[in-house]
Amino acid sequence: MRTSEAVLRIKVQKKNPAGEVVYEYEGDELRRDDTSVVLEALFTRDDMPFQDVVFKKGDRFVEYYYSDRWYNIFAIYDRDDGQLKGWYCNIGKPAVIEDGVVSYVDLALDLWVSANGAQTILDEDEFAALELTGELRTSALVGLNDLKQVFLIDKPPR
Repeated sequence: MRTSEAVLRIKVQKKNPAGEVVYEYEGDELRRDDTSVVLEALFTRDDMPFQDVVFKKGDRFVEYYYSDRWYNIFAIYDRDDGQLKGWYCNIGKPAVIEDGVVSYVDLALDLWVSANGAQTILDEDEFAALELTGELRTSALVGLNDLKQVFLIDKPPR
């Protein structure tokens, strides 16, 4: 856990299965331990309808990255009223957490969990189309199952 009051900016790198950076942005580190980091970032894209909500430019994302789990979790809060919209979760290789940067290999498969707890698996066709080893595909599917259990049994991050 960081004890410094100074805000630490962290670069986030989303990579494709080939390891190439396909998207990057910055967020503020909120906390860190041996196997995770939590960041806060603002949604910078134009407003876009998604599932049962609208992602708005300026929405607050609290992002949880883990070096020992096959997923990351974004808790999404409305820019106008601060209400939780839901959780957007990426299935991917465990994050690499370094000083000043966190990166992860995205494996296309996603899970949307509405604020009411309803779960929707996304991009199964894209995941199926990826050329992955059997071991990598199995690890991703186990990660998805573990993630679903977080929202069914455990308390989801906020």
